Amino acid sequence: MGRWEPNARGRLEQAALELYVECGYEQTPVAEITKRAGLTERTFFRHFADKREVLFSGSSTLEELCVGAVAAAPTTATPMEAVAAALDAAAGVFEERGDLVGLRQGVIDANAELRERELIKLASLSGALACALRDRGVDELDAGLTAEAAVAVLKVGFRRWVDGGRERPLRPLLTECFGRLRAASAQGAVGAG
Repeated sequence: MGRWEPNARGRLEQAALELYVECGYEQTPVAEITKRAGLTERTFFRHFADKREVLFSGSSTLEELCVGAVAAAPTTATPMEAVAAALDAAAGVFEERGDLVGLRQGVIDANAELRERELIKLASLSGALACALRDRGVDELDAGLTAEAAVAVLKVGFRRWVDGGRERPLRPLLTECFGRLRAASAQGAVGAG
């Protein structure tokens, strides 16, 4: 095996996902992942800290993409419009990766440790969105609430997309979720009085 292998990271991701689906996350050792990818364990650990990070290594890139989209939103955009632009950018990445995203989510759904890691990732995304909104001049409370609402929209829209076999594009599902959230907000407090 040569010192340099083309697309080693992608091959490791693909091999890991296939094995996680076939054998289960917990039952898949790094040695099996590298064997399937035709690479060494040393190569694996150059790309990933552990086998869990195969599933979450793109989190920081996604966060940067979303923060960049909030920053690039027109100055006239409301905070909710700015985070909607961020989720639209994220949806493009998810849609592009299609089948891999579905496989990844199935692996996460089947493992409590991975579900917990996913929640940590989403909390980090919310914090990054709130910070990006504050950088736009949004006060702390509104920034935090808007960021949390955006993550809720992402979770619900993404789940509908994955559970629906990705037949409908993710972007319209997110738009629909934002619309429902706006409609629920416009109805006022239910049961108040």
